[in-house]
Amino acid sequence: MTRWTPDPTFYPSPALAATAPPEKLAYVAAFDRAGQRPDAIAVLDTDPDSGSYGRVVGWTELPNTGDELHHFGWNACSSALCPTAPHPHVERRYLIVPGLRSSRIHVLDTKPDPRRPSLVKVIEAEELGERAGYSRPHTVHCGPDGIYVSALGGADGQEGPGGIAVLDHTTFEVRGAWEADRGPQFLAYDFWWHYTQDVLVTSEWGTPSMIEDGIVGELLLGRRYGHAIHFWDLAKRRHVQRVDLGDQYQMPLELRPAHDPTKSYGFVGVVISVEDLSASIWLWHRDGDAWAVTRVIDIPAEPADPADLPDLLKPFGAVPPLVTDIDLSVDDRFLHVSCWGTGELIRYDVSDPFHPVRVGSVRLGGIVNRTPHPAFPDEPLAGGPQMVEISRDGRRVYVSNSLYGTWDDQFYPDGVGAWVAKLDVDPEHGGLVPDPRFFPRGEEFRGLRVHQTRLQGGDASSDSYCFP
Repeated sequence: MTRWTPDPTFYPSPALAATAPPEKLAYVAAFDRAGQRPDAIAVLDTDPDSGSYGRVVGWTELPNTGDELHHFGWNACSSALCPTAPHPHVERRYLIVPGLRSSRIHVLDTKPDPRRPSLVKVIEAEELGERAGYSRPHTVHCGPDGIYVSALGGADGQEGPGGIAVLDHTTFEVRGAWEADRGPQFLAYDFWWHYTQDVLVTSEWGTPSMIEDGIVGELLLGRRYGHAIHFWDLAKRRHVQRVDLGDQYQMPLELRPAHDPTKSYGFVGVVISVEDLSASIWLWHRDGDAWAVTRVIDIPAEPADPADLPDLLKPFGAVPPLVTDIDLSVDDRFLHVSCWGTGELIRYDVSDPFHPVRVGSVRLGGIVNRTPHPAFPDEPLAGGPQMVEISRDGRRVYVSNSLYGTWDDQFYPDGVGAWVAKLDVDPEHGGLVPDPRFFPRGEEFRGLRVHQTRLQGGDASSDSYCFP
């Protein structure tokens, strides 16, 4: 695992990362909604010169059932090149793959054959609970000093607080909980950092009982889901500030800080406003010695015939956008926003982060529209652009269509299916164009649903950098 020289997929700065060679493979989390069959990591061929381009070329099943794979990440990345990193010669080799329902964490080795990752370790729920006090592991980020894993629940059946566990880079053993002083923080979801500024940011979703059976209408209308983000002293592991967006703005989930380590801002996507079903994007930024959050994008709900809506939405006569993922290009110029409800991926120019400009969008699926892929116009699609991943050079965008098993069932009750689409960036106009050759779907995923995608060698949401 240790190298004599730094891993060639590591880059000290985002500018250098943007010059990286194109990815040849993508890894996709696939899960069985019924929990009767093992979940898997599917491997997709992303090399356009390959005879198997756009196809599933590898499949690694996990040993148990009922995991519900969701988010996952690499053991190491460009943060290993930070000056204070204690492990500069680790390599990007292992996929850290949590089971959101089982609370297991799986470690998969992508060597010697990256098309056939092999399972080398399973961290059982008991170890995560005993050593860190957490359950329901969610997001994985590779830090310079360890592997960070967010978790939504507490151990031993406790609802919370959720938080962050730290794993050892080499042994993958759970070191413990990251927080030394969590202050008022109780709900958890995503986390990211401004590493050179000793700042960590976390967001909020809900506790296990609030999410595992889907959206609970009484909780949503009662404004009980998360509606704040938290700022922490990264070095001291202490809570510094809670910023409330307003309790009408429910579920601020995905966080995307600027990749440029000299910048002090980032974006957070809010799933829904209980006042008008709109979604929104907010910008966190410095405000003197404190942090502030400003709403910079509003995405309205779209009117619809109640007869075309699932039961949860019939009383409202509209489709909410349901912003459930966002992704920022490595050069910090373009923010991609997935509207899973309306079936749209929107691209914004955020060169001025306080004044985003919409520059393109693609429609696929959607609760009402069921927009087909342009290359397959006779196949109405369920689901919509959900998880979004961007290549390091910013030229390719990958989207998958399942959100979370119970949410899928609520919003797409006739089935969500499984598909992954690749969108090419129009170099002249900056818009997005679906690649007609890249659309694995249906039985290629063996009856499983698909969630997060990770790109071989790194992507726009996997790495952080210590040099501009």
